[in-house]
Amino acid sequence: MKIIITGCAGFIGCHVTERFCARGHSVVGIDNLSRSGSHKNLAWLRSRRRTEFEFVQADIRDQAALATVFAANSDVACVVHEAAQVAVTTSVVNPRLDFEVNALGTFNVLEATRKYSPNAALLFASTNKVYGALEDISVREAATRYYYVDQPRGISEGQALDFHSPYGCSKGTADQYVRDYARLYGLRSVVFRQSCIYGERQFGLEDQGWVAWFAISAIRGNPITIYGNGKQVRDVLWVDDLIDLYERAVDRIDIAAGQIYNAGGGPENAISVLDAIDLLRQITGTAIAPNFKDWRPGDQKIYISDCQKARKDLGWLPRTNPRDGIARLVHWVSEAASRVKEG
Repeated sequence: MKIIITGCAGFIGCHVTERFCARGHSVVGIDNLSRSGSHKNLAWLRSRRRTEFEFVQADIRDQAALATVFAANSDVACVVHEAAQVAVTTSVVNPRLDFEVNALGTFNVLEATRKYSPNAALLFASTNKVYGALEDISVREAATRYYYVDQPRGISEGQALDFHSPYGCSKGTADQYVRDYARLYGLRSVVFRQSCIYGERQFGLEDQGWVAWFAISAIRGNPITIYGNGKQVRDVLWVDDLIDLYERAVDRIDIAAGQIYNAGGGPENAISVLDAIDLLRQITGTAIAPNFKDWRPGDQKIYISDCQKARKDLGWLPRTNPRDGIARLVHWVSEAASRVKEG
């Protein structure tokens, strides 16, 4: 089948592109190449996929450009929408950019799909940030991390939305548009409220992709800054496990269409920032001594996804634990650093 993937040169997007190409599908990838590392990911894809992959440089904010791509590929069976502004901090500094990319850009993708490929499955990468600060959820503090008091499985899709930051607002707007296009227009769209996704080819920055940023900093011997006390908890999810979920949704689109699924590692793969630093110390043999600064706006003390709905509907469970995943990430960062030195 033919698939359109927006943000195809981003971290998640390049892995989705590679997976579907490897399955024998034809992929039309769209990206504006503004993200750090996107040129490297595009070169990697092109080196591996010379016939299955077609690249179009375009911006999802450009309605006309997007319509041209979709009109030329109206036979697509699936659209995977990964293109986004991805950092809470950037959204606070430049909320207009954040809105235009995440809300308006997603609207343009929806309209292009509705007009040219109304029968295609549409997968949308949303975020756990749509749940906001979760101030109504009781939390207790322990020595190295926070815990939920009454949510042993984590936060379910039934949790009330409370966007809480410009990023949460823009992604939440997109999240609800994608959901309503299924209800109003019969679009076969699926929302994935993703937690902390990490893996190879993630060129993490301090304000986004924190696991990769820590790994890169540890390998390079750069300082690491923790904002807050480091007890913040996230359920981390290895990128290949996320794409397994995407594939299951496409295979079972009659069940998944119109649904919202949490996509995270769940309680079994929840770690604090301090836990991650400790794992990096063990894996790299490096004495990491982070600096501490004040909390950043919109940061949740703890977020853990309850993914039971995805398990029930789609038979999906994460397979990669944090120790193995972070070790694989460190290996990739080390190899990439070696290639740079050799070059």
